Amino acid sequence: MSSLARAAVGLAAAGAAGIGYAALVERNLFTLRHRSAPVLPAGSEPLRVLHLTDMHLMPGQRRKVEWVRGLAEWEPDLVVNTGDNIAHRDSVATAMRAMEPLFGLPGVFVMGSNDYFAPRLKNPALYLTTSHRRGLGQSAALPTGELIAGLADAGWVELTNARTRMTVRGLPLEFVGVDDPHLDRDRYDLVAGAAAADAALTIGVTHAPYQRVLDAMTADGAGLVIAGHTHGGQLCVPFMGALVTNCDLDRKRARGVSRWWPGAGGAPSSAAPADAAYLAVTAGLGTSPMAPVRFACRPEATLLTLLPRAE
Repeated sequence: MSSLARAAVGLAAAGAAGIGYAALVERNLFTLRHRSAPVLPAGSEPLRVLHLTDMHLMPGQRRKVEWVRGLAEWEPDLVVNTGDNIAHRDSVATAMRAMEPLFGLPGVFVMGSNDYFAPRLKNPALYLTTSHRRGLGQSAALPTGELIAGLADAGWVELTNARTRMTVRGLPLEFVGVDDPHLDRDRYDLVAGAAAADAALTIGVTHAPYQRVLDAMTADGAGLVIAGHTHGGQLCVPFMGALVTNCDLDRKRARGVSRWWPGAGGAPSSAAPADAAYLAVTAGLGTSPMAPVRFACRPEATLLTLLPRAE
């Protein structure tokens, strides 16, 4: 065998091993990320927020369900669910079982595109182009109403183009949310308005972190915006990060905590004004069943500790 042939065989073997690892190992390596953001008034006690997103649950995913159930042991003060809970018409009961130990806690939620429509087979290369949104809303409808009713009956507050107030551990919080921007269902105009002056913090909640939503929320005074959708890139390059975000958010903000202000898209982080809001994006716990792989981007939930701002 020639050296060129040996090299080709070696590359093919390495590629097959990488795909096997991404499909069989890493996508099941669930992890809880611990992050923080100094967004509360000076002197406030820290507040722990559990962020769940992009579980894409299928019936029978017992390992993922049990891992999510175990998150209650961390005793968060608040749960924020940013959608894409299900990926099958029979998954609502699975999702409710996964989150059931958390239902005694204060919580808010919005829907994602895969809470409305079942995933469908598509060319994964589209995610590297401007055609990544092609065919949205053209697959089978999922039982969204059943999912919303279950979460609301459990005591969590729906933020579909809605604004609400809630006191958590003595802190008055304001929440403003939108329906899924990836499906163009967001109607921030219905809830627009200055952040409540008597709230300790206004928190924006959205499934997909499109810039138009981030700009509008932070322009109105939201000090923190929480989002999912990006899967952290899902297939990442070690030491380089995400290749795509599946929206117009820049790749450096595909997961983790960063700063955002109106017009931040494309601006260097060093340009952030002192009063810039915080953006917390979680890479999520699942994948579409049509693309069940993760590489250099473990599935995750986030325990976000809200800290007091420096005096």
